[in-house]
Amino acid sequence: MPRNVTAGLDGSPQSLTAADWAAGEALLRDVPLRLVHAGPRSRWTDDMLRDARKAIARRHPGLDIGADRVDGDPVPVLLSAAGEDGLLVLGSRGTGGAAGFPAGSVALAVVAGSRSPVVLVRGGRRPEDESRLPGAGAGAASRRDVVLGLDSATPDPGVIAFAFDAASRRAARLRVVYGRRLSLPSDDNGGDLGAELHAELTGDMHRAASAVLEPWREKFPGVEVTEQAVIGRAGSHLVEASHDASLLVVGRRPRRTPLAAAIGPVTHTVLHHATAPVAVVPHD
Repeated sequence: MPRNVTAGLDGSPQSLTAADWAAGEALLRDVPLRLVHAGPRSRWTDDMLRDARKAIARRHPGLDIGADRVDGDPVPVLLSAAGEDGLLVLGSRGTGGAAGFPAGSVALAVVAGSRSPVVLVRGGRRPEDESRLPGAGAGAASRRDVVLGLDSATPDPGVIAFAFDAASRRAARLRVVYGRRLSLPSDDNGGDLGAELHAELTGDMHRAASAVLEPWREKFPGVEVTEQAVIGRAGSHLVEASHDASLLVVGRRPRRTPLAAAIGPVTHTVLHHATAPVAVVPHD
């Protein structure tokens, strides 16, 4: 699991929201928080980092907070700051409603190139909004789920471990979403499949996913796990699941274009349209 939490700061409201979310995550993990700004020194950058550090310290007393300005372009600076055993948190522009948050070129490049997990946090939503369901009582059922997008055909232990650990630290349920897209004209939402075929497909997926998850249930006995088998586009189903989630966790396999690293279509969809913070966990 990550040994430190780093938040990228550029002075924008969304980056400050992400830094506050990162502070809460650092407390959950009992690790320091590092605030990083990439760019040349100026009076403005010094004041921005100082003010951000003071504001976060007031809201999260007892947290070990460092603040650094690093010369260089944002993408390599942020990738270096996170390293291989950290958690990097970035902000994205909030557009309101179900439209989610557009991910800028810096955020996408960092996600594509990072060797450690990256969380994108939508601007305009308070960290406390991410934890509890409105009007809910006490207990795990009152908390927003952590949602894991599981590739049950080629599951990665690191992605699964990240999601179980996040749910455990939040005392929240883990909702595992897995699915299959069929080569049928009606498979986008799975609505036109016959009941018998639908039941057969979801039953097969459930058995495969349950076998993958069983060792993790044993390792994290305190985490309540619910499973959701879906037919159709995985990205669309995960975006829908994000609406009442505290965190959406997806994996990212290394992909390269002729010019640079890239992200897959599912990750691209959730980064642009999910309404909860999205953790992208790289794996081989």
